[in-house]
Amino acid sequence: MPYEWKINAKGWKLSLWPYRSLLRTDFVIFFGSTAVIIALPLIVLLGSPILWGILPFFVLMMIGLWIAIQTSYKRGQVLETLTANNDTLHLSRHNTDGTVQEWSANIYWASVHLHPTGGPVENYLTLQGGDREVEIGSYLDVAERHQLFDTLQEALSGNPPKMG
Repeated sequence: MPYEWKINAKGWKLSLWPYRSLLRTDFVIFFGSTAVIIALPLIVLLGSPILWGILPFFVLMMIGLWIAIQTSYKRGQVLETLTANNDTLHLSRHNTDGTVQEWSANIYWASVHLHPTGGPVENYLTLQGGDREVEIGSYLDVAERHQLFDTLQEALSGNPPKMG
C-alpha cells in the first residue's frame, strides 16, 4: 500500500495514493522495447507491398498501447490526505479531474468502519463523523483496506504508527 505518515507535535498526517507498477522511467523502456520487438519481424517485409498492409495495424497497436498506459497514469493521480490535529480530523481527496473533495469531523467523534460485505466492494472502508460517512482508499485492494482499517483504528485511538 503506497502511503506516507508524517507525525509532528500537533498531530499526524496520512497520505495515500494508488499503487503504480510501471514508473514513468520504466515506461520509456517498456514502450521502446515493445516497439522494437514487434517491429523486428517487419524487417523481413521491407521493400514488399505486404509491409504497407501490416504497417497500419502495427501503428494502431502502438497508439492503443500509448493511450492505455496514459489513461492508467491519469487514473492513478488520486491523492487522499487524512490529517489529524488536536480536535479535528480532515480528509482531502484530489481527484483525477482536478476537483477536491473535503470532509472534516471532530476527532473525538470520528470512527473508522470496515464493511466486509454489503458495500460496493469487499472490505469497504469508511470514516464517519457526525452525520456523514465517507469512503477512504477506494483504489486499495481487499487486504490493503483491512490493513488500513487496523492502522486507522490505532491512530484514532491516539497511537499513530511510530516513525523510524
